[in-house]
Amino acid sequence: MNNELSINKKIRCISKTEQYQPERGITPQNIIVVLPAYNEEVSIGSMVLLTRFHADNVIVVDDGSSDRTADIAREAGAEVIVHEINMGKGGALKTGFLVAANLGVDIIVTMDSDGQHNPADIPKLVGPIIEGNADIVNGSRYLNGLDKNTPFYRRVGQTILDRFTNISSGIHITDSQSGFRAFAASTIDIFRFNAQGMAIESEMLADAGKAGLRIKEVEISVRYDVDCSTKHPIHHGLEVLVMILKDMEFNKPLFYFTIPGISLGAGGLYMIAHFLQTFSMGEGLSLGLAMLMTLLIAAGSFMALTGIMLHSMSAILKGIRAT
Repeated sequence: MNNELSINKKIRCISKTEQYQPERGITPQNIIVVLPAYNEEVSIGSMVLLTRFHADNVIVVDDGSSDRTADIAREAGAEVIVHEINMGKGGALKTGFLVAANLGVDIIVTMDSDGQHNPADIPKLVGPIIEGNADIVNGSRYLNGLDKNTPFYRRVGQTILDRFTNISSGIHITDSQSGFRAFAASTIDIFRFNAQGMAIESEMLADAGKAGLRIKEVEISVRYDVDCSTKHPIHHGLEVLVMILKDMEFNKPLFYFTIPGISLGAGGLYMIAHFLQTFSMGEGLSLGLAMLMTLLIAAGSFMALTGIMLHSMSAILKGIRAT
């Protein structure tokens, strides 16, 4: 009983402080916002209330929380789906997309539940889809360049992840790790949702690029003072990078095998050229150096040919699927 009174009091308090927010404009689209949440009882109530001004429905996927996230979200007016165990952000988004599809959604918007994103930006994201100019809209924090106030190591990490994600997906995105996105309902079936952690953002872009979807970016605002990530940013970055490289192994074999193979082979050939130059001057060749040159050329040739073969097989499979 005390818990119910506390929750109701919190919801009433939030309602009074946020009641100035404008109502969503009338559109024929059914807009549903999916909020994956894990132990977000502090922020989830206000996020649901603010989001409801700009959406027809809000789905909160409580991903095995041990606090009152589900209760507060339900009191704030969200439809709550509870995972008994933590399945990661990928699993939470998969559940949210399935539920939204069953509700006859036209546009799905995904947001983080910790308060980083401003629900007032939702109309900016859904606009290009409503106008028929995009299938997916990515909310970018860095559309006009990386924020200079962001710590140096985060800027470096973000740049690396963006570059590798763009290579893997074949698209150009300025903020590959953004969780604030809008999706046309027609895109739901193309996503694998294999990545269980934060790598899901890059995986979805790779899927979208592979499917040839139209992707547009709009600038969004973000709050960094509420970043409650439980993972160290370096650990998170490495996890995402490994997932991207695994994707590239199958989707971009020329980048994953052939280019590194050519580099290794070129290194071996350079060493041979250097040896021939020194040999002509009377110097000998050590056994270790000879083995290293042979290994570089053999490994490089194997990797380069493997990449070319996989690329050819991929092209054949795409042709078969197209017919």
